[in-house]
Amino acid sequence: MSKVIQGEAGSFYSFLSDGCKLCQQGAKMVLFVTGICKKDCFYCPVSEERRTDMTYANERKVLSDQDVIDEALQMDALGTGITGGEPLLKKERVIHYIRLLKDNFGQQHHIHMYTSTAPDFNTLKELAEAGLDEIRFHPPEKAWNELEETGYADSIKFAKELGIETGIEIPSIAGVEYVGHFVNSVECFLNLNELEFSDTNSEALKKLGYSLIDDVSNAVAGSERYACEVANDCKKMHFCSSSYKDAVQLRKRLIRIAENTARPFDDIGEEGTIYYGHIECAENDRDSVYEELIHMEVPAEMMETKSTGIDLAWWILEDIEEFIKKSGRKLYIIERYPFEDGLIVEKIPL
Repeated sequence: MSKVIQGEAGSFYSFLSDGCKLCQQGAKMVLFVTGICKKDCFYCPVSEERRTDMTYANERKVLSDQDVIDEALQMDALGTGITGGEPLLKKERVIHYIRLLKDNFGQQHHIHMYTSTAPDFNTLKELAEAGLDEIRFHPPEKAWNELEETGYADSIKFAKELGIETGIEIPSIAGVEYVGHFVNSVECFLNLNELEFSDTNSEALKKLGYSLIDDVSNAVAGSERYACEVANDCKKMHFCSSSYKDAVQLRKRLIRIAENTARPFDDIGEEGTIYYGHIECAENDRDSVYEELIHMEVPAEMMETKSTGIDLAWWILEDIEEFIKKSGRKLYIIERYPFEDGLIVEKIPL
């Protein structure tokens, strides 16, 4: 019987791969290699927008290698998780990015990859030689009770022989007990993710009788229970809850990015979003606003001219509000994600 350790926000585990340890720190960049996939898993959460042959580094659309490097630098990434779609439909692209990241950040930059395929020895050898550290197989649900007779058994054996840390990662639903027995027999790890409703899978989940756990979460009722049933018998397992992904992993990644990219006047919030003030004004008024701010002895490093006006520290804007507010100008405190042109969470008028 494995010793199960209770983690944060409802997660629990008896084993954490190196990739999971870095994800817990928010230190892994997500490299979405392609949205193309030949499988049709009913639980797939990938948005319609991303189901094309485009690459994203976190939320940044990748148009050049430099975009990947810049995004990794922006968050001071200690590793990268390669995902999709099905990454190995673009095998050469995957190998290229593995080499690119290793060349720029060193062999210690940890790279794991997800795949729903069962690659042959030569493909896995190419990935290992490029520098892949960890692989997580995602076999289709209909094969879970007969994995010993599928190509996944050979792929896991090959990957382990090549020195790649190896596991299976699937949603926590009925049938995971078969996978639990299988991973024990082949001596790899099992990652179970709490199943969640998304815009793209909600209809399929409803048709199959799945329901929400409550009114405030996207988690599926009963998903955690299946993981609990496997936990004590599976030697190496990790259950990643829906709330853990949102409340811990994402928050830590956002904080990491914010700490590396925040301007001197950006205020980093507890959830990793940034807060700042903004004076919205006409283009022909921007210089006047800037001169007024200088006259009020606002330090130049505490403000930045933008196309829509001037950003500055929110607490400074609150202090000078009555003096800077004039006809044609709008004053806001803005909360947004710390990415370049990040999504605005809230825009509070003053």
